[in-house]
Amino acid sequence: MATTVWKGHLTFGLISMPVRMTTAARGERISFNQLHKECHSRLKQPLFCPHCNRNVERSEIVKGYEYEKDQYVLFNEEELDKIEPSSARVMEILEFVKLNEMDPLYFDASYYVAPEDAGLKAYQLLMKAMEESGYGAIAKLTMHQREHIVIVRPGTKGMTLHTMFYSNEIRAAESVPTDKIEVKEQEKKLARQLIESLAAPFDPQKYRDEYQENVRTMIAAKLKGQEVTEVAHPHMAPVIDLMEALKKSLSEKRAPTAAAAEAAAPVGKKPPARAVQPISSVQKRAGKKATG
Repeated sequence: MATTVWKGHLTFGLISMPVRMTTAARGERISFNQLHKECHSRLKQPLFCPHCNRNVERSEIVKGYEYEKDQYVLFNEEELDKIEPSSARVMEILEFVKLNEMDPLYFDASYYVAPEDAGLKAYQLLMKAMEESGYGAIAKLTMHQREHIVIVRPGTKGMTLHTMFYSNEIRAAESVPTDKIEVKEQEKKLARQLIESLAAPFDPQKYRDEYQENVRTMIAAKLKGQEVTEVAHPHMAPVIDLMEALKKSLSEKRAPTAAAAEAAAPVGKKPPARAVQPISSVQKRAGKKATG
């Protein structure tokens, strides 16, 4: 069972429901240890006090805020607990916003929100109401010694919650001089056709981390004393003629698509005019081109 990271009450209006939160996603990656080049021993990073000239235990640690150079005001856990706002125990919905108006740039970490038995009906009521209205709930939540602004929204199997960046944490984008570039209607038409030819239902299971797979392959090869095979990369050249590049992209996409459709179509019948080859086949072909 997933570890509960927050437990309290979710409220909207006078309705309150006990809920618990669990982490919805966690990055997975192969990690390397740092070793001494001479003897291959694993290096350690002890907590060392330069004043006492010795390593210290975690029980000897306190938290301090540096208000001047080398001058600290000290805090213990009990003092920090005293100043927790009400959002440490109660997640009150402040307002509802249309989900399609939210910029994903503000989303940070994702969590599942599950009801306790006593709050099951209120939980179901809120989720169904948001589902049918297209609204998400904005609330505040304190955990890990920080108050977060969060968005709660209905998911496929329950409600999900996303902590959000505050507006002052979003970095301003650099200005791009798009207003000085003229895009022709024919170019836009070809670009839309190319987008439609690559369109497919969203299926996250078909995407994978090829770099991590290559790391595993490299580890296996090293263990067997084999040489590591270098991955070939395609040569990328700047596009000179945008129209020509779009036309060539479409023709390369349509050629294998038409051949696959003809092979699959019954004798005597023409293939669909807009038959699209499965994404997996396109990816495999792209991979062969890259390695060739």
